[in-house]
Amino acid sequence: MFIAYVVLAVLLSLLLLASARGDIARDPKITETLKAVGVRDSWFLPLGLVKIAGALGLLAGIFYRPLGIAAAVGVVLYFVGAVIMHLRAGDKKGVGAPAAIMLVAVAPLVLGIATA
Repeated sequence: MFIAYVVLAVLLSLLLLASARGDIARDPKITETLKAVGVRDSWFLPLGLVKIAGALGLLAGIFYRPLGIAAAVGVVLYFVGAVIMHLRAGDKKGVGAPAAIMLVAVAPLVLGIATA
């Protein structure tokens, strides 16, 4: 199970870093979606930094499991919030990506707890 945690933590971290890059660099595809669900421009950098913190926490969790578990909880909660924002804005098409990432983030959480 440890190997599964490592693989998922690395893959999820890469996904989070790519997503954070889009937030911080203000990729038009990402900023349009965020603005459509009501996210202000001033929130793009903090949201990107939170994703980077989650990615680093997941990677650190390979060596210190409590930190990885805490990071996984944070990532799950972040994307629960993203799903809620999409649903509140009536964006049923755009809810798929955050919901998928949220579900993927549950796996390192469960594996982190199981191998702690």
